[in-house]
Amino acid sequence: MAVGDYIHVWEPATEPGAPTLLLLHGTGADEHDLLPLGHALAPGAALLSPRGKVDENGMSRWFRRLREGVFDVEDLIARTDDLAAWVEEAIEAYALSPERLVVSGFSNGANTGAALMLLHPGLVSGAALFAAGAPLQGRDPDPVDLSGTRVFLGSGVADPITTIGQARLLGRQLQERGAQVTEREHPGGHQMAPDVMAQARSWFSESGF
Repeated sequence: MAVGDYIHVWEPATEPGAPTLLLLHGTGADEHDLLPLGHALAPGAALLSPRGKVDENGMSRWFRRLREGVFDVEDLIARTDDLAAWVEEAIEAYALSPERLVVSGFSNGANTGAALMLLHPGLVSGAALFAAGAPLQGRDPDPVDLSGTRVFLGSGVADPITTIGQARLLGRQLQERGAQVTEREHPGGHQMAPDVMAQARSWFSESGF
């Protein structure tokens, strides 16, 4: 594994001592899609934004799915392991501090960010995830220790793709493993609602990453 194994964008921090955001795009997007989110969430932070390797009818994803809303969990686990190994390479290549590394993503990328925490605890120190559900779906994650990990979850009550039940299940799974979870819901669907984005920015600035 080398840092060049994933197509990615790297933007160094513009503020001294700023954290690094690992940005994971949604289905059909690419490594440029969430750069504006990164700038909005944490002005001055470094941005590390890779592109998912799975091709679904010409659309980039992080792992395969069997159909809308139903994941290929074995593929998710394997792909998350691969991404975690790459993140470790990026930490070395770009001289990052793991304790200042926060993952943020939308939809498929948010599910992958959740999987990174549950399958590779300690790789990131926090997460700001939008439209994320329990990544292992019907499986109960291992009882890993996520104490000290700070997480923001933004979810839509009317989301037909990531149901609010799956979003709330993720929140419970993270809390049961010691994470400090802030959950914010909006009445809409599969989107990053402006009010939730504003709450995420406030959460990030108050979390002290």
